[in-house]
Amino acid sequence: MKKYLVGIILVTVGVVIAFPLFSISYYTMVRTSTPQFCASCHEIEFAYNTWKTSTHVNNAHGFVADCMDCHLPAPHDTLNFFYAKTMHGIKDVFVHFASSQPYDHEKNRQTAYASFKNEQCQKCHRNLLNIPNKRGAMLAHRSVVYPRPGYEKRCVDCHRNLVHNPTGQYRYKQYQRSYRGLGL
Repeated sequence: MKKYLVGIILVTVGVVIAFPLFSISYYTMVRTSTPQFCASCHEIEFAYNTWKTSTHVNNAHGFVADCMDCHLPAPHDTLNFFYAKTMHGIKDVFVHFASSQPYDHEKNRQTAYASFKNEQCQKCHRNLLNIPNKRGAMLAHRSVVYPRPGYEKRCVDCHRNLVHNPTGQYRYKQYQRSYRGLGL
C-alpha cells in the first residue's frame, strides 16, 4: 500500500510541476512565433515590412506564410524546431545588444538564403508537379523534386527575390497597389 501511495504522490507532484512548466513554455513559444513579435526588434522591422508587401502575405489563396514557416524547421520536428528557434533568438539578442556594427540587411539575407533547404519551401508548396496551364513551371519543379545526381537545385536558386525586397507596392498576383505607408 505504501508503495502505491509513494507512486501516486510522485505522479501528482510531477503533474502539478510539469503542467504549469509546459503551459508557460508553450505559451511563450506561441507568443514569440508571430511576425509582430519578430518585428519588435528594429533590425527585423525592415524584413517585416518587406514581408508584408510580398506574395507570401498577399496572394489569391488567402494563405500567409509567417516568419517561422520559412526560417525554422517544421513544428512537428519538435526538438529541431525548439533548438533552431532558441538559437535564432539568442543570436538576434546578441547582435542587438553586443554588436557595434550596423545591421547589414543584404548580408543577413544572403546568409539566410544560403541556409535554406527545399524542405522549408515544400512545407507549404507541396503540389509542385501539378501546375495547370504552366508546363514549363511543372518541368522546372520536377528537376528540383526529382534531381539527377550532381544536378541538385534549391528552390531559392530560381525564387530568390520573392520576399524581403524593398518595394512601394503590394505584390498581389496580377494586381499591384501602391502603398507608401511602409517607409520603404
